[in-house]
Amino acid sequence: MGRFKLAHLSDLHFGKIGHPGIVDALVDEVNQGNVDLVAISGDLTQRARDQEFAAASAMLDAIRPPTLVVPGNHDVYPWWKPFHRVFDPLAPYRRYISTETAPTFEVDGVSVLGLNSAYGRTIKGGRIGSDAREALSNYFAGRDASVFKIVVVHHHLSRIEALGSHDIVRNATDTLNRAANLGVDLILCGHLHVSHIEPVDVIPAEHRLVIASAGTATSSRGRGPNRETNFYNVVSVGSDDFSIEERRFDTALERFVTDLETRFERAFE
Repeated sequence: MGRFKLAHLSDLHFGKIGHPGIVDALVDEVNQGNVDLVAISGDLTQRARDQEFAAASAMLDAIRPPTLVVPGNHDVYPWWKPFHRVFDPLAPYRRYISTETAPTFEVDGVSVLGLNSAYGRTIKGGRIGSDAREALSNYFAGRDASVFKIVVVHHHLSRIEALGSHDIVRNATDTLNRAANLGVDLILCGHLHVSHIEPVDVIPAEHRLVIASAGTATSSRGRGPNRETNFYNVVSVGSDDFSIEERRFDTALERFVTDLETRFERAFE
């Protein structure tokens, strides 16, 4: 396989954009970055308002590479619309962004699956439903170990000690175990607004996968060490290794710069 390149964006939060020009800077960089896929792991909006979804849709239209998008908990109807939130939580998302809640992308040597973890019956933690878990099993089952397997989901499937106390999605253990048993190499998520890369050993599968938690790409809602800081990730996959570059928005330069790059050898099992 040739070198595959993916831009991982998360937590755009249109309605709470952090810096004038940051959206255009991000789109320009992605379009000029020789990227094969742009994966967006949820929370495109702040309050699921029509104008916020319209702005997010305009950004997606401006991105030239293919996109794979999943919703986040901020993309469901807010709590003050309880009927819509419970019975049709993702109606605006489907209208403006996509009707597909388990999107896929496939090129030679790389398979990518998006999972929906955003539901109106949860507050912010989310859940992975049985349909999403079945989609995970069905999509990756039978794929050769040489295929690099990526899951894109908004919420976290495991607790990461370095991120402090944080919620994980309902049905996380089953989902993570399935992913490990299916040989998933990389999970791209967001939700916490902190950029962090960490390998995780999943027992009893005895499989190492890597969690890439992206910071907020464009909003003013950074947290902890990333307060008021914007990040996105660039994933580069080769035949023997892969790397994740955390790119930080420099407000003085008005562009993204490399903050840290982490390289992993691929695990063939």
